[in-house]
Amino acid sequence: MRADRLVAVLLLMQARGRVTAAELAGELEVSVATARRDLEALSAAGVPVYPQPGRGGGWSLVGGARTDLSGLSAAEAQALFLLLGPATAGSSASGPAEAGAALRKLLAALPRTFRADAEAARDATLVDPVRWGERDRPRPATVDLLQTAVVSRRRVRLTYAGRDAEPAERLVDPWGLIDKDDVWYLLAGTDRGRRTFRVDRIVRAEATGETAERPAGLVLAAAWQEVVEEIERRRSRTWATVLVEERFVPVLRDRFGRHCHTEGEAGRGRVRVRLAAPTPLDVARHLAGWGAMIEVVEPSAVRDELARIGAELVARYSGREPA
Repeated sequence: MRADRLVAVLLLMQARGRVTAAELAGELEVSVATARRDLEALSAAGVPVYPQPGRGGGWSLVGGARTDLSGLSAAEAQALFLLLGPATAGSSASGPAEAGAALRKLLAALPRTFRADAEAARDATLVDPVRWGERDRPRPATVDLLQTAVVSRRRVRLTYAGRDAEPAERLVDPWGLIDKDDVWYLLAGTDRGRRTFRVDRIVRAEATGETAERPAGLVLAAAWQEVVEEIERRRSRTWATVLVEERFVPVLRDRFGRHCHTEGEAGRGRVRVRLAAPTPLDVARHLAGWGAMIEVVEPSAVRDELARIGAELVARYSGREPA
């Protein structure tokens, strides 16, 4: 690990300007002799460090020189800190603390002219993943184990409880983890091909000593996009055309997301909107609370479900049994 230690020595010198071998030894938890050898090794490698003997002396970088360890441009440094800065603010997992330490080290390695903007970018955004009225959703404890298995290419034995199935044991090749709106998914290879597992439904996970197989040329983002498109197709099997006042369209978009399309004016201040959900009942459930503010033009299956829901509500709250 000497290479890592030499980088740490250089970062400390850049941050403090001048250090002694004793100070380095204390910071890095090595002997004074080892710290002195590290300083001499930097000098021999061409890094402009030099010793200054006497009281108040120590080792310094010639002329305050800095070595850019990151290789980043100013724009790249800002982009990196904008992306990772918000992640370091949380305290619910070990990841943010480690990310914060990494960013502090990278910040010290950046050229002086980049550092002010990088620090500002780090503190420019705070991510609060909890929706109004919800409790903080804890990160599944198995995420760390799965991340390690992905990186080390080790197969994992899972006990997985599907939506409507009893827990079952599976041996999988972990390809990657996806955090989608604070819900974690594992993309993995199985004896039946690619599968996606919700991490919060994994009852038990155990890394094995077997080497995991990973498709050559796999791009996790592209593979996940295929999964997303398939899921979205399933979620849009039933399309309905509705008429609603134009001012309510943003509310429908918030509810139906990408499955909400405005198709033009329909007169009397209303617009024609196309909506989709997995089944006619799912569409009707989303629209039942709108009452007469929304009119379903088609299909008849959605209209029938709305009529049935309305009859059930009338029967329940009027004291009469449904016909």
